[in-house]
Amino acid sequence: MQPTDVKALLESRIEGCEFHIKGEGCDFQVVAIGDVFEGLSRVKSQQLILGALSDEIASGALHAITVRTYTPQKWQDAPENDAPKNAGA
Repeated sequence: MQPTDVKALLESRIEGCEFHIKGEGCDFQVVAIGDVFEGLSRVKSQQLILGALSDEIASGALHAITVRTYTPQKWQDAPENDAPKNAGA
């Protein structure tokens, strides 16, 4: 699988999220940003993403997946966010 494949799967299964995917083969890093994570624990947030990919995980198409989830507000200060800080300020 390619990062674009993983992104397309997630976008079709979880609405209202922005996804950044890195990796190759069956090893991927997923960063998901969305209001859906508001009030969820880290574990519950990760379970939401992994659950959306459960068929691919079960088949072995995806094997090693690292998941980080953020609300849009927390994403602004996240280390993975390459956007300039204080943009428009």
